[in-house]
Amino acid sequence: MPKAEIHHFSDEYKKMTLPGVAIERLHTGMLWAEGPVYFPAGDFLMWSDIPNNRLWQWVPDLGCRIFSHNSNNSNGNTTDLQGRLISCQHLVRSVVRTEWDGSQTVLARHHAGKPLNSPNDVVVTKDGSVWFTDPSYGILSDYEGKQSVPEQDGCYVYRIDPDTGDVVAKITSLKMPNGLAFSPDGKTLYVADSSRSHFSDGYHHIFAWDVGENDSLSNKRVFAEIEHGVPDGIRTDTQGNLWSSSARGVETYGPDGSHKGYIAIPETVSNLCFGGKKRNRLFITASSSVYAVYVAVTGGA
Repeated sequence: MPKAEIHHFSDEYKKMTLPGVAIERLHTGMLWAEGPVYFPAGDFLMWSDIPNNRLWQWVPDLGCRIFSHNSNNSNGNTTDLQGRLISCQHLVRSVVRTEWDGSQTVLARHHAGKPLNSPNDVVVTKDGSVWFTDPSYGILSDYEGKQSVPEQDGCYVYRIDPDTGDVVAKITSLKMPNGLAFSPDGKTLYVADSSRSHFSDGYHHIFAWDVGENDSLSNKRVFAEIEHGVPDGIRTDTQGNLWSSSARGVETYGPDGSHKGYIAIPETVSNLCFGGKKRNRLFITASSSVYAVYVAVTGGA
């Protein structure tokens, strides 16, 4: 395993990463790997290969297997408070929960009586609410779903109420909202807008909002600008730092938006998550492969 190429922009970042640590490629051969999610109860990783319509599973010391040959072109994945898989499925334009018996429950398919675009990434908060982004990537062509005409007025960020199941648009000001993450205390919401991937005047930024009572959002601001490619998946660690995908690897920002450094990855990074028994292992989906590297911080759930 080759040594990880870590670029430090601050002494603080040296304390967040491990000198001499190796980067491991767990699997390769996907068309576009996305949506990594770690399951602590079983100590395994799952992720999507969107164009191949598959969900993959990796188990330490055992290796990889195809978990699902028909994932409905799933993209982002997460777990709910009970440890069940929640997926954004492009083909059926839905957010879906997989039950313990393998059946699936649709959590969101419409907003204001119209089909969603193509749910992209998803997180679950401490109160059980499900937040997801809904850009149009999955309906732009048949490659990652089914080419369709958007019926929503825009690409929004939604919240699914854990009690009523109501789907409410919380952010309507972005062009292509993509990855999303909350700060450890739940008081800040971060959303990546990757619209520069398809529009010359699009964003390549991570925005932040203050989260108030009843999940109200205020004080929209630019948190970070990704210079290499666009931001896609993002995660926070328990210290409040934000880790973002980019075309050159995984970028890290402090809670104040300062750029701490990055870990170079030999393929364009799409998403990431923390996992392992100590949640100090960074799992990275990047184009055709999945990588793993240990770090010196603990990732959020």
